Amino acid sequence: MKQPFHPALDAVGLTDVLGALSDPVRLQIVSILAEGGPRTCGEFDLPIAKSTLSHHMKVLREAGILASKADGTRCFVSLRPELDERFPGLLRQVLSLAERTEARA
Repeated sequence: MKQPFHPALDAVGLTDVLGALSDPVRLQIVSILAEGGPRTCGEFDLPIAKSTLSHHMKVLREAGILASKADGTRCFVSLRPELDERFPGLLRQVLSLAERTEARA
């Protein structure tokens, strides 16, 4: 498996990041990674097809939010740590706001 494309940090735009986080499934993926750390793609217990999960992972990776690393036939994903250097506190704030919104619903 070849290594997936990751945009350079200076090419990551705020609108790309916020656009990727606007989808509830992608927001849930980011939340899972923020709470539990890196994992393989197969470890996500979401009620979606594998192809849909792959699509969401690709959107998050191309927006500069996720880092993916292929290792044999497995793919490991994690939050991209340098994103916090580019947009300090952004993910933490978005996840906090999402939690508060869900708590009210």
